[in-house]
Amino acid sequence: MLKTPISITALSSFSALGNSADEVWRLYEKPDHTFSLKEMEGKKAWVSQISEEQRLEVEALRNSDSKYKSLDDSVLFAIHTARKTVEMAGMGKEANFGINIGSSRGATSLFEKYHAEFLKDARTSTLASPTTTLGNISSWVGHDLNSGGPTISHSITCSSALHAVLNGVAWLQSGLTDAFLVGGSEAPLTAFTIAQMQALKIYSSEGGDFPSRAMDLQKSRNSMVLGEGAALAFLERNPVSDALALIEGIGFATETLEHNVSISTDAKCFQDSMKMALGKTSPEDVDAIVLHAPGTVRGDVSEYNAIQKVFSKQTPFLTTNKWKVGHTFGASGMMSIEMAVLMLKHQKGIEGPFYRNETIPTQFRKILVNAVGFGGNAVSILLGSTN
Repeated sequence: MLKTPISITALSSFSALGNSADEVWRLYEKPDHTFSLKEMEGKKAWVSQISEEQRLEVEALRNSDSKYKSLDDSVLFAIHTARKTVEMAGMGKEANFGINIGSSRGATSLFEKYHAEFLKDARTSTLASPTTTLGNISSWVGHDLNSGGPTISHSITCSSALHAVLNGVAWLQSGLTDAFLVGGSEAPLTAFTIAQMQALKIYSSEGGDFPSRAMDLQKSRNSMVLGEGAALAFLERNPVSDALALIEGIGFATETLEHNVSISTDAKCFQDSMKMALGKTSPEDVDAIVLHAPGTVRGDVSEYNAIQKVFSKQTPFLTTNKWKVGHTFGASGMMSIEMAVLMLKHQKGIEGPFYRNETIPTQFRKILVNAVGFGGNAVSILLGSTN
């Protein structure tokens, strides 16, 4: 149980959904996905990419400082998003707050570039190591913002962003700091990364209207699609009057491994993390759940089964965003929190094209958000409305 609710006072993202909350919401209200076919190493694969306009913004940031020229997109996405989030929170550039940004893979493109260079020439750049370490992301964000608090990075695969939330909450609850910037950043759209997902036989080869069939519980083929982007939230201790939402509960659990990427048929890790996040809150008081639902056959169904176990009397409104924006790996959990916060703000549920809810709530007060990574590292966050 939390000693006191934690306020989300600012939240922003940078993905194919857009640059602002208004843009993101407008796209959520449309039935279209953001995927396109990208050619890599002579092969085409579905991906969700930032727009050309956004790409120019990234390049402008890269060229704004000589030190930024050698940084990976995952770092630049995070810096770009962090600036917006901190400004939205009304914090000065030299305010004292902590930073925890997760990423599943970190400096993906840059690491592959340096490795190819080494294979060719048996040597590599002086900056190869410092620009590809995972701590790179939070450290550069801290440098850019000149924040005075701790800067923490981690990889807990696809639940990295929500683990950053857990860590931020822990620091705030301890009283060691009053504010924390948390979330995830990922730039995984490389031929090698997609080949790895294809080797696992989980990547989409769908040719229909929807490349990712996330939350299609009747599908017979895996349909995960990767996306790129960053999403960050600013957390402050205690309820704040103009907060976007309150974090009312946190939960986490780890699945006993049967295989490197396994999850049980009824996702025991999700059952445990959701129960922990609920605490004394009745399951019947939860209006909606934003599922992790990566678009794989087993992943989607097992999470749904876990929800049925925990919410047996009354299934809440269920949704996901991966059919629209893909799986952004370590950033995906915060992308889901953004979706939940927007649903609370607009008091409207966003349904996907496959799963149909029996009823749609007339009011959204509490929304649960799930994420899980390889190895069954599940996190659940219970959000509450401030109204």
